[in-house]
Order: sequence, then C-alpha cells, then structure tokens
Amino acid sequence: MTAPPGHGPEDDLLAEERELADLDTTRPSEHQLAGGAGRGLGWLLTVGGGLGLWAAMMLVLSERTLLRDPAAALGCDINPLIGCGSFILSWQSAALGVPNALLGTAAFAVVTATGLVLLGGGRLPRFYWLALMAGSVAAAVSITWFQYQAFTDLHGLCPYCLVVWAVTIPIVVHVLARGLQAGHLSAPEGVRRFLVQERGVLTAIWYAVVVVLIVVVFWDEWMLIL
Repeated sequence: MTAPPGHGPEDDLLAEERELADLDTTRPSEHQLAGGAGRGLGWLLTVGGGLGLWAAMMLVLSERTLLRDPAAALGCDINPLIGCGSFILSWQSAALGVPNALLGTAAFAVVTATGLVLLGGGRLPRFYWLALMAGSVAAAVSITWFQYQAFTDLHGLCPYCLVVWAVTIPIVVHVLARGLQAGHLSAPEGVRRFLVQERGVLTAIWYAVVVVLIVVVFWDEWMLIL
C-alpha cells in the first residue's frame, strides 16, 4: 500500500507523537507546546485570580479606613483570633517597603488576565510562562513566610489573607506543573511526571498541612471561641 501524496516519515513521527500524548497525560499537547493551556488551568487562573484580587483590594480599602480613623471598626475583625486590623498595622504588611496588598492587587490582576487569555484560546510565549512560574515560586515563598509570621508573631488569622492563601496554593502547583509539562523549564523526568500527575494530590497535601497548623497552633484560642 502506497502512502498518500505528500505523506512522509515526518508525518508518521507526528502521528506517533500525537498517539503517545493521548496515552500519556503527562506529555504536553500540541496546544501546550505552542504556548496554550487547558481550560481547567484557564478557569483556575481566572477564578482564583479574581478572588485573590478581591481579597487584596479589600485589604487596601481596610488600610485606607484605618489611616483615616485608627479606631475604626473593620468588618473583617470577627473575633480576637480572626481579624485583619492587627495584620494591616503590622510591619509584616509592608515587609518590602510596599504594602503587600498593593503587590497582591497587581499580581492577581495579571493572573486573572492570563486566565482570561487562556480561556479565549490564546497562546503565550515561553518567556511569559517562565515569568509566571517565577512569580508563582515567589508567591509560594511569600505566603509561607506570612503564614509563619501569623502563627508565631501576629498570633491571629486575617480573613482576606486566608482567601489569598487558599487561591495561591493551587495556582502555584498547577502553573509549575504546566510549565514543566510543556518543557518551558527542564527537570528530571521523574520530577516532571510526578508534579504533572500528582498536582491534585500535592495541592490537597499543602492545604492539609496549613489547616493542621492552624488547628494546632491556635488550639487554645479555638477552645475559647467555641
């Protein structure tokens, strides 16, 4: 049987790669290789970025309220354990010299816009994905540091910060997984496959660790509230 006109070894290789990609979900699709992403990641960045943007903006507005009236009652101050007033007035809220809320507003605006582009079928260049991955790592370091400060120094939980933590965790894991899956950043095959295949599990474990720490560290406070 003769091959159809214009059909060559390259076409057979492409067909084989497509078949392997269909069988191995850790391999990148042609759309990913071209800079795109699945709708799942698009929705995660859009919804998660939107929630993070809302939380960051609420922190900015709360800070403005306290600047106008330091004695003002904030809606986010729920009880002695859960409130944002003490966080806003702490040095940790502007550890880099700029209010964390302003940095978060800008970062989550970018994340939301990226999600909308991906939902629209857009494809982003490799340097953008690398920047998004670097930003994700920075976000992971930032929330981990702030969680440590909340547990050890501030001794409380900021409701809006909890929203930021909740949306940042899956965004970090899935952005890194997508970047490694598409080969934008090289990694050992075992690491790449594990992160891509187990991103849901890794997200759940990260959540579980944070929840357990919140329960254990603030156990006495929970008992007083309950």
